[in-house]
Order: sequence, then C-alpha cells, then structure tokens
Amino acid sequence: MVLAERELGQSLIQDGRWLDARAAFEHALREEASPEALFGLAQAQWWLGDVQASVSSYQRAYAGYRDRGDSLGAAWAAISLCTTYKCCLGNEAAASGWLARAETAAREGDSAPVQGWLWAMRGYLAMDSDLQLASELMGRARDCAASSGDRDLELVVLGDLGIVLARSGRIEEGLRHVDEAMAGVSAGEHSRLDTVVWVCCIMLMACELASDIERASQWSKMADEFTARYGCPFLHAECRARYGAVLLANGRWGEAERELTAAISLTEGAYPTVHASAVSHLADLMTRKGLIEEAEGLLQGHEQELPAALPLAAIKLIRGQPSMAMALVERALRSRATGFTSARALEMLVEIHLAVGDRAAARQTLTRLEATRVFPEASARASMASGRIARANGDVPAALGHFETAMERFSRIGLPMESARARLAIAEAYSNTNPDLARIEAQGALSAFEALGAVLDARATSALLRILGVPTRSGPRGFGVLTRREQEVLRLLSSGLSNPEIAERLVISRKTAAHHVSSLLSKLALRNRAEAVAYAARVSRQSLNTAATN
Repeated sequence: MVLAERELGQSLIQDGRWLDARAAFEHALREEASPEALFGLAQAQWWLGDVQASVSSYQRAYAGYRDRGDSLGAAWAAISLCTTYKCCLGNEAAASGWLARAETAAREGDSAPVQGWLWAMRGYLAMDSDLQLASELMGRARDCAASSGDRDLELVVLGDLGIVLARSGRIEEGLRHVDEAMAGVSAGEHSRLDTVVWVCCIMLMACELASDIERASQWSKMADEFTARYGCPFLHAECRARYGAVLLANGRWGEAERELTAAISLTEGAYPTVHASAVSHLADLMTRKGLIEEAEGLLQGHEQELPAALPLAAIKLIRGQPSMAMALVERALRSRATGFTSARALEMLVEIHLAVGDRAAARQTLTRLEATRVFPEASARASMASGRIARANGDVPAALGHFETAMERFSRIGLPMESARARLAIAEAYSNTNPDLARIEAQGALSAFEALGAVLDARATSALLRILGVPTRSGPRGFGVLTRREQEVLRLLSSGLSNPEIAERLVISRKTAAHHVSSLLSKLALRNRAEAVAYAARVSRQSLNTAATN
C-alpha cells in the first residue's frame, strides 16, 4: 500500500499535479517514514512554493538515506538541497556545504549516476568567482551527459555554459548555447520538469546580461505557457523578476512595473533572494521616474541586502550625499557579481568621484571599467565615464566624442534612458561653445525623458533649455491626464488620507491604492505626497477663480 502511494505520488509529480502529489506522499508517510516518500514530498512542496518545508523534507530524506546506507539517494537529496539553498534562498555557504555532502555520499557508493550533476553544480557555484574553473567543470559534466544519455543534464549544462561564455565576453556564442538549451526544453527533450525551470531562468539571466529584450520576449512566451499549465511559482517569480529587469532597462516601464510587482507578490515570504532582487529593480524604476520617496519606501527593510546597494546609491546621489553613495557602490563591487552590474556600479563610482572632486580616483575607476568593455553595455558605460572625466578636465572636444559614442552604443543595445542621458551630456558640453547645437541635443533628450516618464531628468533638461533661451513647460502636467479613479485618489490624498485609508474609502486593495498614488505622482511630475497636496490645492483654487470670473 505504501509503495503504491509513493509510486502514485511520483506519477503525479511527473504530471505536475502538485497538491495531489503532496497528499499522496503525506498519506504514505503516515504509514512509513521512508526517505523516498520524504524526497517526493519535498519535490511537491518546492513546486507549491513552500521552500522551508521542502528544505526540511529534503534534510529528513537525506538522513533517512544515510541511515539506510543508500549513498545514491543521499547524494540526490544533498544535490537538491544545494540547488534550493543557492537558487531559492541565496545561501551560498549552505549550498556549498550540501554539495560537499553530496560528493562525500557519492564517493561511498557508485558515483556514476550523479557524477555529471556534481560537476555541473560545482561549476554553477564557481560561476561568480572563477569562470575558467566553471567552464572546465561544466565541460566535464557535458561529456558525462553525452556518454550517459542524460538529456536533462545536457540541457542544464548547455544553458550554464552559455552564461559562462557570455560573462567571459563571448556574448553571441553564449546566447547560441542558451538558445539551443531553450529549443531542447521547448521540444520536450527533458524528462524532469525542473529542467524547464532552470533553463528558462538561465535564458533570462543571459538576456539581462546582454540587454536583449527581443530574445527575452520570444522565449518568455514558452515560459508563460509552462507556468499556465503547471503553475510553478518559482519559474513565474524568477522569470518575471528577470524579465522585469530587462523591460526596465529597455524603457518599457509600464510592463516592467507589472512584471516586478507580480514577482514581489509571488515571492513574499517564500523566495528571499528573488524577492530582494525584484524589490530593488522596482525601486530602481521608481527612482528613474523621480518617485524618490516611493523608492525609499520599497527599500525599507532591504537596506542590507546586496541587490539594494545600487538603487540606494542612486537615491543618495540625488539627495546630495555622495559619501554614502560611494560606500554603497563599493559594497556592491566587493560582491562577486560580474558583467553589467559591475559596469553600472563602476560608472556610478566615476560619477561620485567627480562629484567630490577626486579626478585621480575617477581615472583609476575608469581603468577598472574599461577592463569590462567586452560587454556591450559595459563598453557604452565606459565611453560615458570617459566623457565625464574629459569634461571635468576641460577637454570639451574629447568629452563630446566619448558622449556621442556612448549615445550610439546605448541606442544600439536598446537602453533609451542611458542614451538620453548621454544626449543631455552632449548638450551640456556644447552649451558654452555652440548654443544652437546644445538646444537641438537638449530638446531631443527632453523628448526622450518625457516619453519615458523620467521626471527628474526632464526637469534638469528643461532647466538647461531655459538657460539656453528656449521656453519650456514648467511644472506638472494638467489635471486632465489623470484617470477618473486617479482623480478620486488625488482628492483623498489631498485630504490627508493614507494609502490604507484611501483603499478603505474606495473599496480597493492597499496595493492598488499605492499603485494609483505612484501613477498620479508620475503623471503629474510630482516627487512626493506633499507636492500632490499642494498641486491639488492649486488646481482647486484655479477652478474656483475660473468659476468666479464666469
């Protein structure tokens, strides 16, 4: 009877019927606490998003296998724990420890069935610190997959190798590996559903690294179909967080906000690593839109988490606190992150050094940034930083050349915010020597910022245009751009109501109320609630004056 329940549970796992599988394994465990039933229960719990319960069940399964002398079973349980700790909980120490236990268990028995996976996981853990070692280990794993016919291992390693190649600067070659892995899972070559999860997340990691919105969009359709059928919250949340980051970088802010908000909701209390990343990306979006207080509110409680370092640094720069910004950026750079994250951090650090007048430190940081030029985004950021340093040294012609190169490169890889900032820098460089060209470039930058909804950058550009003698619209846009519901929210907000009180008054959720507040602040080019109150009062006075005149 117990064996039948376990077999039923495994069959349900293969079908993606997670709730039924959990019930079957729990029923089997009431009869006998076997490690097989615990392992199956852990799988079902993971797919249902209960990560902590899954970890507990995997640990009990591992102990049960060890007590019974089943080294292979113990190795598989330990490998599962390594993956969960690394990918779901962001605990690299625990991940490394459990991989070591898996290797120990494998040595005690027949290691052949798991050896390829051990190399693959050891290579995956090495990706952030030693790309050459990661490549070597994954090569061994790929050979093992070919000799054993393990298609799941083949597809996983193919995707991982793609990331290693991309991080090594071989972007196109790496993306071809990732595309091949995605083609394999879309064709159903896998036998394990978690292979789809792994490969989809690797694909979005590669697209984020390469800022390739088109590739991410095309492959994400397959991920959405998989999620619709199997309802995997991890795939949904991980992919949405990464996809949201790609959309953010490419200027599709409305879509990015939806994806990141969904990822935050899905990961609340379940996937701390993904949750922190999604929160930080959304805070970055709010900062780009000029909603600084909203961004700070999002990051509250996440200040010590690594993903929050760069958005917090950007806020500190806006607040005029370069020393605090520098500490945050340096903390980010001390991590083992590679690629575009380091490039953005280094470009920001150049800006900070120039802000405090330390040109020597800025040049040293630029040397570090130039070493990452193999990445398209890093190359563009290095040009931007070079322009800033040249301008600080008074070499306007050299600055213009660097800024123009940066603008072209940012445009080519689809980063409109960065491209517009480069164009604004060109306008500023021209302002003293060629006002006519400065006006043309500034007007182009202003149009781009307004199209994006980048309020603070638009204001800075408008200020430059006014200095150049070009009249621009100042202040927030008209009341008419708000939807009817947003107008209701603004009236309640101006009466001093908090978001929970607005939600209660309008019979909507608190998250929806917060979204309406964020949206109206963005549309009206307002920085905070206080400005919204003042704006509403001004509009009200204007309406009364108009009525009195009539």
